[in-house]
Amino acid sequence: MRTRILISLAFVATTSLFASYANADNHGADIVIRVGPGDSKVGYDTKDYKTDSRAISARVGEQTDLLKFVKNPPLGLPPIPQPERNPITDEKIQLGKKLFFDRRLSLNDTFSCAMCHIPEQGFTSHEVVKAVGVEGRSGRRNSPTIYNVAYLTRLFHDGRESTLENQVWSPLLDHREMAMTSIGHVLGKINSLKEYEGEFERAFDGRPVDIETLGQALASYQRVLVSGNSPFDRWYYAKEEKAISVQAKNGFKLFMGKAHCATCHVVREDHALFTDNAMHNTGIGYERSMGKEPEAVRMPIAPGIFAMVKQSHLDELGHTGPIGDLGFYEVTQDPDDRWKYRTPSLRNVALTAPYMHDGSILTLEGVVEFYNKGGIPNVTQSPLIRPLDLTSEEMNNLVAFLETLTGDNVVELISDAYSTPVGDTVVE
Repeated sequence: MRTRILISLAFVATTSLFASYANADNHGADIVIRVGPGDSKVGYDTKDYKTDSRAISARVGEQTDLLKFVKNPPLGLPPIPQPERNPITDEKIQLGKKLFFDRRLSLNDTFSCAMCHIPEQGFTSHEVVKAVGVEGRSGRRNSPTIYNVAYLTRLFHDGRESTLENQVWSPLLDHREMAMTSIGHVLGKINSLKEYEGEFERAFDGRPVDIETLGQALASYQRVLVSGNSPFDRWYYAKEEKAISVQAKNGFKLFMGKAHCATCHVVREDHALFTDNAMHNTGIGYERSMGKEPEAVRMPIAPGIFAMVKQSHLDELGHTGPIGDLGFYEVTQDPDDRWKYRTPSLRNVALTAPYMHDGSILTLEGVVEFYNKGGIPNVTQSPLIRPLDLTSEEMNNLVAFLETLTGDNVVELISDAYSTPVGDTVVE
């Protein structure tokens, strides 16, 4: 018997994005999938507010066949790249998914990969500007989405890794993230957990967990988190004229032309990754490094409620400034690479706020306004970034287009994630 998956939206703006999935002709028990924060505070400022928050333990999902995306990528996406040494199999996917959600892979058994890359929040985190790891330790950057990460040739905002297999070790060992003390510490902990007995051997033809197989398993799961067949794809590639609005079509014309967005967020004839996989300096990193903080900062003042607080007030309270961040320069030590960061893909961008490498822009409207004014000029700013002279109507059209880039399998991927145990430590 198949379950029927319903949609619960934690923010109203995405309602239309998932209507077709909610109306699927399934039968059996209902599964309610929330898109957005589980701690929803929609309507919190009204007299009739009633909480609709859900604990992680209450989440229920249905496992899906993720391997099907390898065999048949969603419309608008190319085939998923597969390393010669790590061909994708269902056994690797399932093992990698189990590891991704296991909180015991952190120093104190409390933190998993999925706690920065939250499935229902676009595999990023809406609720914090910068990533927060073990014991509340703050990182320097926003958690990037891992939707369509299979197609990236540079990983992390600063582009310091080139393969998913190698990338997984940074968060495991970073003291601000999962804080494991060494590679041996990670492998030893996995070997001590009964749930993993024989799992690696089954997935890797008899090979046990080691530095290579652990990376390959986690990479295999992340590699199949592809999302396409968006309204844009159905309009542009499948020629369904009514798939997007006239406003969004006008926005795409601007995207490809006057706004010059496609110079970095590339669209090709047979697929669109919406990234050039290159490093660019927009000026945000420069401004922060020069101590030029914004006049106001978004701060939580109640559960789910935020206000813009003047930086001068925070200074009076002894609030510490940001940790220095020179971007790609920290990788190359080339002065010309100061404050450069990787071009993110725009697929599912309506679901992945806040934006930019430091999460400093909270809305798509804010992002468009930032580029319209030409970013923040500085000595190594990309020559591709310059004032656009867009009208208010044109900026609204661009946002309307960006909102058409949400894939039709988002809820399916969230539901599959919900079907996975979170690796609780049993206290006897």
